[in-house]
Amino acid sequence: MPRPPEQPTSGLLHRLGDVAGRVRTAATAAGRPADSVRLLLATKTIAPPVVLQAIGAGFGLIGENRAQEVVAKADELAASGLPYECHFIGHLQRNKINQVLPHITCIQTIDSIDLAERLDARLTALERQLDVLLQVNVSGESSKSGVTVAELPALLEAVAGLPQLRVSGYMTIGLNSPDISAVRAGYRSLTVFRDDALVRGLPGADRATELSMGMSGDFADAIAEGATIVRVGSAVFGSRPPNVPETGHPLR
Repeated sequence: MPRPPEQPTSGLLHRLGDVAGRVRTAATAAGRPADSVRLLLATKTIAPPVVLQAIGAGFGLIGENRAQEVVAKADELAASGLPYECHFIGHLQRNKINQVLPHITCIQTIDSIDLAERLDARLTALERQLDVLLQVNVSGESSKSGVTVAELPALLEAVAGLPQLRVSGYMTIGLNSPDISAVRAGYRSLTVFRDDALVRGLPGADRATELSMGMSGDFADAIAEGATIVRVGSAVFGSRPPNVPETGHPLR
């Protein structure tokens, strides 16, 4: 029999409700339906019992950015019997592909044709398809992975041509800056690309509508600029140690 998760603490429930409410409010303020933005819980370093509390409270979309954590948590999460989706949101090393594939429903960080081809080859052997997002570096910071917006059409066409991969959108990590107007400009550039690619009929653009952008410190601004998925960790689970950044840069 699956073991039910421990009841979430009042603090966790409060933070989950607060963030979910802020996501809905931001979507409404942007002139979109309140439920048009999905909240992904970034669960890096978070123990499975706590993750299960969040899933049990109705927050079933989680993201991990380390292959070893995906694998380490998989059995306990699956044993609960609770429905959830796990996206991979970190840099995926090619030698870790086989480890993560059994446990994830989407990879948000495809940033090269080589990685996409290796992934497609493995999925072909498994007779399976997988949703992916293309990672874009909108900030120009060397510390961040991803192709530039100028390089994105070529990557989109190449990955969309791989039979086992379904390109469902784009992912980015915002500029690490207190200048929120500059952060928003980066997000806006990706929204403009998505919309323009659809109008122009770029190869692979027809299904690539998701925009995964925005984290704990700036998700409302990302939603204002078009985000359809926001990746939130510290606002729900509390601050991580300073040497454990949340998906690519220090916590904000």
